[in-house]
Amino acid sequence: MATGRSLRVILAQPRGFCAGVERAITIVERALSLYGPPVYVRHQIVHNQHVVDTLKERGAVFVEETDEIPDGSITVFSAHGVSRAVADRAAAKKLDVVDATCPLVQRVQREGRRYAEQGYDVVLIGHAGHAEVEGTRGQIDGRLHILSTPDAVTEIDVADPERVAYITQTTLSLLDTRNVIAALKARFPSIVGPETRNICYATQNRQTAVLELAASVEKLVVVGSANSSNSSRLRELGEASGIPSYLIEAPQELDPAWLRNVDRLGVTAGASAPEASVQAVLNWLRTFRTLHVETLDGIEEKVHFKLPQRLLREALADA
Repeated sequence: MATGRSLRVILAQPRGFCAGVERAITIVERALSLYGPPVYVRHQIVHNQHVVDTLKERGAVFVEETDEIPDGSITVFSAHGVSRAVADRAAAKKLDVVDATCPLVQRVQREGRRYAEQGYDVVLIGHAGHAEVEGTRGQIDGRLHILSTPDAVTEIDVADPERVAYITQTTLSLLDTRNVIAALKARFPSIVGPETRNICYATQNRQTAVLELAASVEKLVVVGSANSSNSSRLRELGEASGIPSYLIEAPQELDPAWLRNVDRLGVTAGASAPEASVQAVLNWLRTFRTLHVETLDGIEEKVHFKLPQRLLREALADA
């Protein structure tokens, strides 16, 4: 039961699912409906355990490598994209692949390939080991350098300082990316690249909303998984704005002590976190504080990505 003084909760706008995440989840759901379980998914379809568990209940089987998938099986590649080597292994096993790679990630991969084909050393600004970065790394032939900090710029060895290009992981912080780009331009004045255009619209919008939120709250809660890059960046932006910020995946991770002497709490969610998780956090808060919930004015997102043509065709055929 709620006790003590009321708590004003201000929700960021926009928050939660982006078009790429919605598309990826819908692809798995549509594949399950069309072909029946099991549908194998290489890597988490999106970085959110609640989403993964829900799809598991419907018959999705998540694996880390294609070697774990029986030959000829229906297989979905996650929203983060895969390397050519992964695609080649899937083809060798005759897997029936539906590619759920986010179209914005595919754009980054195309740009990287184009630069490499033109003879540039390509700098990929991103976190080594992240699924998106590893997939993009494996799509680009030629000289590729992965870095995430301005300091690392001094350490890379390029063939020709006049032929350097850069691309970026889609889910990085705008601030972090701009700092790295500035360092690259200082060392390689002739460098070419897309500025911050590779950071996806959803990442930018959610980061802008956090910056606006930070001006009116005392603490910030970000709903999302620890392995979600965009969720982690939201928490970091809150901290950088001088607001104690916490990343949680489930309501039970929220420590009531965080709210001691707090009257205004900001809440947002990463692009891979469902709105149901946000509402679960609000319900948890209501067990010990009386809430007054409001939503910031913000950007209304109207982006929609089409499903793969095969799913649309086969759905029509079954109608």
